[in-house]
Amino acid sequence: MFIAMNRFKVAEGKGPQFEERWRNRQTYLDTVPGFLHFALLRGDHPGEYVSHSMWESRAAFEAWTKSEAFTAGHRQGSVQGELTEHPVVSLYEVVLEQGAKVGAGA
Repeated sequence: MFIAMNRFKVAEGKGPQFEERWRNRQTYLDTVPGFLHFALLRGDHPGEYVSHSMWESRAAFEAWTKSEAFTAGHRQGSVQGELTEHPVVSLYEVVLEQGAKVGAGA
C-alpha cells in the first residue's frame, strides 16, 4: 500500500471556504485503478489541513498523476488564494498495517 499526503496551511478565516471547495469538487478518484481511499484532515493547529490518499501501490499513484482524471480534477480552480504557503507533498510506502478485529466492540 502507498499513501500520498499534501499538507496545507490555510489563511486565517479561509478554512470554511477551503473545506467547501474540497467538498464540492469532482475528484474522479473512483475511476482510477488502484485508488483505495481519500480523506481531508483538519489539524488541531489553526489553518492546518492534510489531504490523505491511499493507493494499492506507488505505481498506481504515479499512473494517476499522469492521467486525464488527475488533470480534470486539478483544473477545477486553485486553492492558492486560500493558502499562506505552498502545499508540502509527502509520500509513504506502508511497511506495517493493523486494523480492528471483526466483532471487537467498545
